[in-house]
Amino acid sequence: MDRPLSLLQILGGFGFSAIIGGVGYKRQALDTSGVLGAIITGTLIFGLGGWAWGLLLIVFFVSSSALSFYRAREKENLAEKFAKGHRRDLGQALANGGAAALLALLSRFFPLDQQSAGMWFAACAGAMASVNADTWATELGVLSPRPPRLITTCKRVEIGTSGGITWMGIGASLGGALLIGLLSGASALVLRRGWTETGLLVWAATAGGAAGSLFDSLLGATVQAIYWCETCQKETERPVHRCDTETQALRGWQWLNNDRVNFLASVVGALVAAGLYWGWQ
Repeated sequence: MDRPLSLLQILGGFGFSAIIGGVGYKRQALDTSGVLGAIITGTLIFGLGGWAWGLLLIVFFVSSSALSFYRAREKENLAEKFAKGHRRDLGQALANGGAAALLALLSRFFPLDQQSAGMWFAACAGAMASVNADTWATELGVLSPRPPRLITTCKRVEIGTSGGITWMGIGASLGGALLIGLLSGASALVLRRGWTETGLLVWAATAGGAAGSLFDSLLGATVQAIYWCETCQKETERPVHRCDTETQALRGWQWLNNDRVNFLASVVGALVAAGLYWGWQ
């Protein structure tokens, strides 16, 4: 998890990220700007963090993309609520991978001692667990047979409402966070960090991911920008609705769109994971 900086590793990260971006574009999981975002974040995460960091990004991308296409027809009616569709653009790529990329960069400028060096990786795992948990919760939670309840008031809301949660979504969220946690622990085993380090990474990443996902829902229910389409008489996260009508601000902070909510949630996931890792050292 900590190793000398290598130009070859950075170039390898660029090449591998370009391949992943190209595959994502061909599979319609990324648009043109999303490929650029994948290359930027992937190069930093792979090139500066190493294969263990990059593996978390790959698993997030593959699992979240697969779930976005799962029972896609049943989710079509919800597209008008969400800010964007299943094809990720530059903003989404940076929102999901930006925190981990920033951590990879910071780990090079502010290296820690041998005992604490794993904290940077734990923070990365927490960030990726957060976005993975949130994506799983969204993609599977909307398929719940029971209507969601707002996280702040427990009142029933329409499916797809920002801040709405279901037990199915919560379970999916925990599963998404746990997957990243297990992978981070497996990386520690491969690198012969020992069982204590392995268990700590699994626990820290999973808890960070769950915390970040809940924080995402809390922001969605309180201060995320939500708009109203007068033509369709519907709430949406889009400043311009799918019907091409310019929407009216309904509630929340207009600068806080869904991408920024996702990024802030990943920062929370990183902080929780790093704090747990540091506290148990």
